[in-house]
Amino acid sequence: MKPLRILGIVFGIFLALVAVGIGTLYALFDGEKIKSELSAAMLDKHQRKLDIAGKLELSVWPDVGIRLGRVTLSEPGGKAEFFALDSARVAVAVMPLLSKQVQLRRVEVNGFKVILVKHKDGTLNIADLLNGTAGHGKKTEESQKVGDGDTAREPLQIDIAGIKVANAQFTWRDEKSGSTTAFSNINLGTGRVQADGAKQTVAVDAVSLAVKGKSGADAFDLTLDLPKLSLAPGKAAGDSLTLSASLTGSGRSVVAKLLLSGVEGTAETLKIGKLTLDADAKAADTVVKTHIESPVAANLKQQTVTLEKLGGSADISNPQLPMKQLKLPLSGSLRVDLAKQFAALNLGTQFDESKIVAKLDVVKFSPLALGFDLDIDTLNVDKYLPPKAADAPPAKDDKVDFSALKGHTASGAIRIGALQVSKLKLAKLNAKIKLAGGRLDVSPLTMNLYEGTASGGLTLNAAGNGLALKQNLSAININPLMKDLADKDLLEGRGNVVLDVTSHGDSVTAMKKALAGSASLTLKNGAIKGINLAQSLRDLKGKLGAVSAKREDATQQAKAGDKTDFSELSASLKIAGGVAHNSDLAMKSPFLRLSGEGDIDIGNGRMYYVTKASVVNTSAGQGGKELEHLKGLTVPVRVSGPFESLSYKIEFASLVSDAAKAKVEEKKQEIKTKVEDKLKDKLKGLFGR
Repeated sequence: MKPLRILGIVFGIFLALVAVGIGTLYALFDGEKIKSELSAAMLDKHQRKLDIAGKLELSVWPDVGIRLGRVTLSEPGGKAEFFALDSARVAVAVMPLLSKQVQLRRVEVNGFKVILVKHKDGTLNIADLLNGTAGHGKKTEESQKVGDGDTAREPLQIDIAGIKVANAQFTWRDEKSGSTTAFSNINLGTGRVQADGAKQTVAVDAVSLAVKGKSGADAFDLTLDLPKLSLAPGKAAGDSLTLSASLTGSGRSVVAKLLLSGVEGTAETLKIGKLTLDADAKAADTVVKTHIESPVAANLKQQTVTLEKLGGSADISNPQLPMKQLKLPLSGSLRVDLAKQFAALNLGTQFDESKIVAKLDVVKFSPLALGFDLDIDTLNVDKYLPPKAADAPPAKDDKVDFSALKGHTASGAIRIGALQVSKLKLAKLNAKIKLAGGRLDVSPLTMNLYEGTASGGLTLNAAGNGLALKQNLSAININPLMKDLADKDLLEGRGNVVLDVTSHGDSVTAMKKALAGSASLTLKNGAIKGINLAQSLRDLKGKLGAVSAKREDATQQAKAGDKTDFSELSASLKIAGGVAHNSDLAMKSPFLRLSGEGDIDIGNGRMYYVTKASVVNTSAGQGGKELEHLKGLTVPVRVSGPFESLSYKIEFASLVSDAAKAKVEEKKQEIKTKVEDKLKDKLKGLFGR
């Protein structure tokens, strides 16, 4: 029994010592004093108000811990709230305290909230907390006294059994751009976390993170799972990392999953055996599914990441697409240099007859500056667009907004061997593109089209939503160009077109009505469609007498099969307020000369024009011999109405008046000739000659 009694006495002494220690700990622990000192120090050094509501609670079983209640920290000056905390508890293992070691059992935080602000001058609202200076930017006296009597600090040792953060919130606000991103319902949990400052090792078990948030009108969810991660000077390794994210907004959604497997490396380098990214995006009826995979090499010291063998695919589906679904294979490489703010992407794909190679260089991350080079051999855009319904209602006025050009810098080149878009057929397209200061310049812009060539430039400007176009079209076949570009069948012939126009407005209609500048046209061996002047003038032979009595004009609608041939046609236009005025129309044919003057109202899609046709040769061309009776006369033709249904009014009354005058003049000349002949005969008799 004696050993048991000794053991009991020893155990009793141990309990007494523990009780004395606990009592001493409680006696020495002054929560109110700690609160007061912390608040005073924060106010003195940073001019921030620290408020710790309730009492600091101390617990000693089953571990030593401190529990906090509601805590708030203000912005400098004590005005707005910067940081808030509903509750927190830090628990320390008891036994390691006996050997002067601190081991955290649990770190629990609930209701953590912080608002991070980037001011207009680029500074952050936590600058004073990061660099240890006061709110007015001067270093405190204490921060300058480094090493005065201090002893060397021992390497950091961390051993936490687990971390739990629940219902945290984080808000990022950029005052310069006016954007706000909010992260809510942040929940973080880990298993054991160990760090040894002397050995420079870190080991983390079972990390899980879940975040919900909102950016503008978009809401997002993010989850992260990492079973195990270990870092050491000579080696780094981890199990597979899984990151899932979803984004939902107005009429669109994105779901993505990132998987990293085979993670290994050192403190300076990191290798990932395989990166796999799967993303599903949906906007209205269009669904895009993307799969990308590649090994990854990263240099943590140099801050570079390289994906040398990038491969995958992109599937695009839409029930209105002619082929319903389009699959694009992807291959290329990606290199990112964070230290130099540089990234380079090479990407290639091929589908149907199209082969596309794209190179993208990010030469600066903030503000974003891009360089690119795009090479496409053949592309028929119309083939992959939904067909327009025949009975579809007229499209509403399309809005035009160039504000997306602001805040970006880019330059590059585009080359396309053959391109069809909106029925327009182009070949050997070459364009140099520059975007800066909200202005997009495409110059030079050259291409082959409709048996001819085009060269010039295009400018879009976010300031005033403006547009400027200069183009010289040479040896163009005008009829198929007008049909494909504007669905108009008005002219035939080959020749040159020169455009120098500007406009502005927030819609297509507004831009048409604000169109200004100049244009010119020269064509050869063509025709004016919709009217056969030769036939109309031949008909005058039978109508002239009846019209003389009634003195009426004749109006006819444009006919698809009618046309007036010409050997040469030229005209120049002065454009202002969406109205193009012409006063120098000149057309030549084997028997006709045509001049004209009038307005083409581009803004309202109408024409008001008067041409004057003169018969100059009746021996050839379009039945010219039948027009002998009109030789030397001018026939006025008034063209008016909407572009879709132009009408041609031949002013017979004016023609008859001119014809009558011509007959009188002819009769006068005949009488004059007869009188002169008789006078000559008499003079001969008088002088005997």
